[in-house]
Amino acid sequence: MDKNNLNKLNTVADVLYSKNLITSDQLSAIKFESVNTGKSVDSIIKDRGYVSSDDYADAFGEVYGIEYAKLTPGQISPELLDKVPLDIARKYKVVPFEVDANKLSLAMVDPLDLQTIDFIERRTGHKVVPFITTEKILDRVLDEQKGKELGEEITAAMEEITQNTVKIEEGQADMSDATIKDAPIARVVGMILETSVKSGASDVHIEPGEDVCRLRYRVDGILSEKRKLPKEMTDPVVARIKILAGMKIDEKRIPQDGRFKVQVGKTETDLRVSTLPTVFGEKVVIRLLKEEGTVFTYRDLGMRGLTLKRYEEMSLKPNGMILVTGPTSSGKTVTLASTLNKLNTIRVNIVTIEDPVEIRVPGVNQVQVNPQAGLTFASGLRSFLRQDPNIIMVGEIRDSETAELAVHAALTGHLVLSTLHTNSASGAIPRLLDMDIEDFFLSSTILGVLAQRLVRKVCQYCKEEYEPPKEILEDLKGVLDELSNNQVLMTKDAELAKIIKEIMAKDKLTLFRGKGCPKCDNGYKGRVGIFELLAMSEKISEATLSKVPSGKIEEIAKSEGMITLLQDGYIRALQGDTTLEEIMRVTK
Repeated sequence: MDKNNLNKLNTVADVLYSKNLITSDQLSAIKFESVNTGKSVDSIIKDRGYVSSDDYADAFGEVYGIEYAKLTPGQISPELLDKVPLDIARKYKVVPFEVDANKLSLAMVDPLDLQTIDFIERRTGHKVVPFITTEKILDRVLDEQKGKELGEEITAAMEEITQNTVKIEEGQADMSDATIKDAPIARVVGMILETSVKSGASDVHIEPGEDVCRLRYRVDGILSEKRKLPKEMTDPVVARIKILAGMKIDEKRIPQDGRFKVQVGKTETDLRVSTLPTVFGEKVVIRLLKEEGTVFTYRDLGMRGLTLKRYEEMSLKPNGMILVTGPTSSGKTVTLASTLNKLNTIRVNIVTIEDPVEIRVPGVNQVQVNPQAGLTFASGLRSFLRQDPNIIMVGEIRDSETAELAVHAALTGHLVLSTLHTNSASGAIPRLLDMDIEDFFLSSTILGVLAQRLVRKVCQYCKEEYEPPKEILEDLKGVLDELSNNQVLMTKDAELAKIIKEIMAKDKLTLFRGKGCPKCDNGYKGRVGIFELLAMSEKISEATLSKVPSGKIEEIAKSEGMITLLQDGYIRALQGDTTLEEIMRVTK
């Protein structure tokens, strides 16, 4: 169909409106934007996410006379995918699903893409009959086929192990790389790594058991099992990974660390590998670090109100120390990288020492620790002070020596940023006191402590409202009452005060959850931060000098307008950003 004639037909927006899937206001907004920007109505609907992908595809098919192909993974035969290999199918977002005589039924995300249709016709020798499908369906079908290929590679690898044709044994670290690359085991490992990158995993766990080897990926902070590998494959897979990471394959008695890089498409990923001897063999954990990480604005991270205002103010101070606390995978590195990106100007010299350098910030001098060469956080920090820095970032304060050097750097006219592993912002001060840092140094150097967690966001496409049980309602009301009675908070934090008043003005308190849809993972899509910021004040300084417990420090901070992690999380849940279950998971 000629695209030039399409404007004679009803638009997708008109069809969606006739089915009451979009409002009249949304219809007007779509057409207004199309006229003023030149963008197509179809692309605007997709960008704005007004309707589900299924509804869009149905409406598209009605307008353009193209059927909607609701494919299932088992529907596609391997013979058809031989005609259009997986790499081509992913690149052009197509999948063949039927051949009748000389006609090839082709599911496409964009069935009006005439260039792709012509390419597939020339490649296959068949006349293409286009169908529309969604990216979710296409990815699911192709992922299933990828899984089948992985299963085939596993079978081939098992046969090869049985036949002893290619077998990695102790003392064979000098095997030629060409031999290793050709081995089925290598292809299995390659597929495992490729899948992990494409799924957005932060970690891969290869866990040997008594009978099978379990493969798990951590996505959005949650571990999920992807598949089980035969027990016999554990050692060859681990050996292959150890070779890639430059580790000793004949050493299985002690933990080892290594690293290597992989490139999937245009994405280059740095992999940190850690092995751990267990009773059933070596467990491997692979941490995935993208070469070009992402930095955000403070508001995009999830900061708002008084927390945002105070954090911006203290980060602009010429000297002092800011600490970011939280457990592993709570987003501390992203927060610090985003802070450095905001502070990075031609007038300042910024140096960092990290383990590892996870996010590259252009214009910042980033150094990676190398204990084998004697470059530690402490030794690097000493060297930094001779490099005329304005801002210093220390990846983590792990010991008394590093803590002392960081405090002294802050005392001598530098702004120091670092992370610390504590459960709350108020817990950072007692933790540093335990590291033998003098109380008067802390009271005069610390600008603030930011504690944070990452929570999964409720999918906006399948979000539904519900009324929680009575005991939960009472808990929610208690938190709201505490916040609304905090005069300092309600006076100084206009943004949060408005949100609290709007929630309390409702007839009833409700929470939100995701039902699950093609666009999300069990009702969740994306993550957002929750924060508590302890800003050093005269009262907190006096409490530090008196070495009072963290609970007392927290009470003082709350009286001065601090909102806690739990309180921030509750507000997020009541607004529909996340679920109460997520808040409990990360705060309790």
